[in-house]
Amino acid sequence: MEKSKVYFTTFKTSFTENLLQKLRRLMITAGIRDIDFEDKYTAIKIHFGELGNLAFLRPNYAKVVADLVKEGGGKPFLTDCNTLYVGSRKNAIDHLDTAYANGFSPMTTGCHVIIADGLKGTDEVLVPINGEYVKEAKVGRALMDADILISLTHFKGHEATSFGGAIKNIGMGGGSRAGKMEMHSDGKPSVMAEKCIGCASCIRVCAHTGVTVTDKKAVIDHNKCVGCGRCIGVCPKDAIEATFDASNKRLNCKMAEYTKAICQDRPCFHVALVCDVSPNCDCHAENDIPIIPDVGMFASFDPVALDVACADACNRQPVIAGSVLAENHEKHKECEHGDHFHMTHPDTEWESCIEHSVKIGIGTDQYELIEI
Repeated sequence: MEKSKVYFTTFKTSFTENLLQKLRRLMITAGIRDIDFEDKYTAIKIHFGELGNLAFLRPNYAKVVADLVKEGGGKPFLTDCNTLYVGSRKNAIDHLDTAYANGFSPMTTGCHVIIADGLKGTDEVLVPINGEYVKEAKVGRALMDADILISLTHFKGHEATSFGGAIKNIGMGGGSRAGKMEMHSDGKPSVMAEKCIGCASCIRVCAHTGVTVTDKKAVIDHNKCVGCGRCIGVCPKDAIEATFDASNKRLNCKMAEYTKAICQDRPCFHVALVCDVSPNCDCHAENDIPIIPDVGMFASFDPVALDVACADACNRQPVIAGSVLAENHEKHKECEHGDHFHMTHPDTEWESCIEHSVKIGIGTDQYELIEI
């Protein structure tokens, strides 16, 4: 397979070009203007950051992307789906409050914020994929309604997938709450009786009569449950939880298949900023010391090549003293093999995601790095 082009620039600036201007030049050089944006709804898939986290991308970068789309006649909007876990982004109201608190507003970014899977994370589109692990991806409706997709990714470590790159931003981030449950779990949701108030909201949304209320406590019949996850979205007390039991490899492969479902049959462009490389996802309500120094900005039409190029660049960087990565180097010297992300979270690996992504045709792991 022919190598994909990945464009790169460092964070070094000059008196005549700042970081935002550099990002703009990178995207133009990488070919974003080859996309016909005229009158097209353009989803800019981003992570708004959990409240308390400060490692997420600054909204200034999102404005650069939105401005380029508008210059081409497009209609951009920033988007993400609600989280499966209980936090500050589990429903659209809290999610929007969090996005605004973290600086993502129409005034700062030049475009609106739309939570793709709706108020309770149940507004989804079933996208046929017929993959090895996923038959129908459950994707946030607004994300699928868009004509064009641009992923703007903060490349960082991740406690389940080794790193969070473009594929995770799109695949996991684009899944509705039920979609996220499908990726994270090989099982079905269960009720935490101590939190349940017996309101029967879960009964009303279950299409398979899989929920009953006994002694004012909901019970899910796993023989009837199909794992759609809608009960998780409607529960007012967060009393229904998914079972996080999928292996990391299965999670990686499902995430790749969701990415294919979201990207197929429409123009896509991908940007990744490798800065503030925290050991964990921006879903955390905190961020730890970065594990490596800032690297730079990357752009490509190929999300697989982009992720591999970012990972390779990260693995060439020195380790920051005092970070989790530095501590693990001291603890596990016998396991050192040059992969910073595996060393940060020794129980994880990212290769299966890349291998499966290549196998199902999302992109290639072979790239030509073009520095500007």
